[in-house]
Amino acid sequence: MTTTQEAVSAAERCTPGFRRDPHPVYAQLRTAAPVCPMTPPHGNETYLITRYEDARAALADPRLSKDMYGAMDAYRRIFGDSSVALDDNMLNSDAPKHTRLRRLVNSAFTPRRVQALRPRIEEIVRELLDECPAREPFDLLPAFAFPLPIIVICDLLGVPAQDRSRMQHLSTTVAQTGFGAEFKRAQQQAEEDLHAYFTQLITAKRQDPGDDLLSALTEVRDNAGGLTENELVSTAFLLMFAGHKTTAYLIGNAVHHLLSHPAQLRALREDPELIRAAVEELVRYDGSVESATFRYATEDVEYSGTRIPKGALVQIALTSANRDPLKFEAPDELDVTRPGNAQDAHLGFGHGSHYCLGAPLARLETQLALTLLFERFPRMALADPAGGPRWLEVPFPAFRGLAELPVVLDPVG
Repeated sequence: MTTTQEAVSAAERCTPGFRRDPHPVYAQLRTAAPVCPMTPPHGNETYLITRYEDARAALADPRLSKDMYGAMDAYRRIFGDSSVALDDNMLNSDAPKHTRLRRLVNSAFTPRRVQALRPRIEEIVRELLDECPAREPFDLLPAFAFPLPIIVICDLLGVPAQDRSRMQHLSTTVAQTGFGAEFKRAQQQAEEDLHAYFTQLITAKRQDPGDDLLSALTEVRDNAGGLTENELVSTAFLLMFAGHKTTAYLIGNAVHHLLSHPAQLRALREDPELIRAAVEELVRYDGSVESATFRYATEDVEYSGTRIPKGALVQIALTSANRDPLKFEAPDELDVTRPGNAQDAHLGFGHGSHYCLGAPLARLETQLALTLLFERFPRMALADPAGGPRWLEVPFPAFRGLAELPVVLDPVG
């Protein structure tokens, strides 16, 4: 990367090189254009925030709205009409609606409730590892990293076991579509299928409720009232989608980086108590959420001397903020022994009122996945370390994850 304009072009067009390794581009933007005006392929005026302090402030700035219905023209151009029905949830709303929706769901994700899931998560991890080949190369993502969180979130919601693979397939289609007509048709069909599925499932829960979150949400009430029918369907989709995609990619990224940094993996093996700190560091170093979901400016705002005009879309690059040398010492180094105050400061789960509701569950799943995986297979290795990782190439840099993770659990010799 030789010029700032080339860095901007790589970021806004999501070039293959940028998708493989966005960190050099982000480093240049933090220095030369920390609030960077862009015109991405969707064609809407967008500003990319890359510095830590700006990112942290923007995540909590009420002038940057999450209610994308307020920017409907831009929203429809980017995502299409079919997305509207699935986006009537807490992720795409401001107070007081956001406060009401989050309160209704929050009780399922308290640290105490999540810790109660530990035995079941451990059981799932062990069962998945039992089915993995030990001596031959295989892709850890579809065999382990993705099934674990999809099973957990489907159990939590009350999605029948036979529907798990369908939920994973449909949500993958929603997440990885491009801008062409064929991609948009596939995205629209997947969104319509998901809406129909959850509408039917909610009807079934009303008739025959179970001991699951979706059954509880159909009945829940508080002083501000319960969920409307569309809010309920959209919330079910949000919890299912966010509850497995981000955790699956996080587990994959974590395994890849630990295998690529043997000294860090050795430190973790020698002191298993480091696992909590290690997961926080792995989220900071290369977490699964590259950019926060869109916001838009409800009035003119200014960050780092750059005016963001009213109506513009705003993207907050969490991956960049978590590598900002103004906040973290040696940010491009993976250090599972990094001081706790530095680890706690990362923005991998967001900040402010939209801080990730499922963060405690994602942390526990990742901690148990790494602990039990490396405990059982201490000689585990990348199947092709010289070949380098293959990262997702998606039109929106929302997810940061691997397209595949070939490993050998117990190499011969």
